[in-house]
Amino acid sequence: MIQRIQSLYLLLVTGLLIVSIYMPLGYFYSESGGEPYIFSTWGLDTENYFYSTWGILIIISLCAGIAFTTIFFFKKRMLQMRMTIFNSVLAIGYYLAVMAFYFILRDKPETGLFRISWTLCFPAIAVILNLFVIRAIWHDEIMVKATNRLR
Repeated sequence: MIQRIQSLYLLLVTGLLIVSIYMPLGYFYSESGGEPYIFSTWGLDTENYFYSTWGILIIISLCAGIAFTTIFFFKKRMLQMRMTIFNSVLAIGYYLAVMAFYFILRDKPETGLFRISWTLCFPAIAVILNLFVIRAIWHDEIMVKATNRLR
C-alpha cells in the first residue's frame, strides 16, 4: 500500500490539507490600524462579531478525508482515480468558497485591508500532487494490462 508512489503523494496531500485547516488564510486589518483579525477556516473573529466560515471548513475537511480514504483503495485503481479527480475539483471549489467569503467579509465595517497568508497555497499544491497521483495510477493500470497480455 505505502510502497506505491501514489500512496505517498496522497499522504502528502492529506498532510497539506490538514495543515491548511489549522493555519490562517489571511489577515484583515481595520481602517484605524491596530491588531489584525485572523481569517481562518474556523471563522473571522473581530472585536465585536464572529463571522463563521464553516463552509470552508467543511470543504477542506472533506478534501482531507477523501485524500486519506483514497489511500486504502489501492486495489481499485479506477475508483482511486475518480476519487482523486473529485478531490481536485473539491479543492478548486475550496478556492471559490474562500473568494466568496472574502468578498462578503471585506464589506463589513470592521474590516479594511486584506493580506493573504502563504498557507493558502497548500490546496493548490495538493491539486498538483493529485495530478501526479492520477499519472501514477494510470501508469499502474497500463502495467497491469501489459502483464495480463503476457499471460
